[in-house]
This record gives sequence, structure tokens and C-alpha cells, in this order.
Amino acid sequence: MADMKSKKGTMLTKATVDKLTAEAEAGYDLTKAKRRKVRPGRPSLARGESPRISYRVAPSLLKSAEKKAKSEGRTVSEVAREALQKYVAS
Repeated sequence: MADMKSKKGTMLTKATVDKLTAEAEAGYDLTKAKRRKVRPGRPSLARGESPRISYRVAPSLLKSAEKKAKSEGRTVSEVAREALQKYVAS
């Protein structure tokens, strides 16, 4: 069996996988399941909904932006938001 990990990175042994498999095959009592309020998509950047902006750029500009943002530990979206904030503030 190949090494397997949970989403949280916990190593799953064969015994654990067998136990989880048996539990799933036996079926779950959904009357005992807890309801969670699930909202689709990413969390809002502010209260309420965050509108999405979509625009086109040259492939070379995107590649350069991705490379620089990655070197700074940021996303292109973060860089674009910062640039738009500076533009509006000027």
C-alpha cells in the first residue's frame, strides 16, 4: 500500500484505512449528521459580497506578474488589489 495522508497531513495506516472503509461500507445514519451552513466560493474580502473584476493582459505581463508575486509570497490578485487601491487613492 502506498503512503497515504489525510488532508491535514496525518499518515493513514492500513489498519486506519480498513477501519474507515468498513465504517463507510456499513453506511452512515444521516439523521445524526449535523447541518452546516455552507456558502459556495471563497470568503468575502469585506462585509457582504466582494465583486469580481476580470480583465485581459498580455501573456508576457501575466507571466512576469506571477513570477514576481510568487517571489514575494503573494498572489497576482493581491498585487492587483494593491495597485487598484493606489490608483484610486491618487
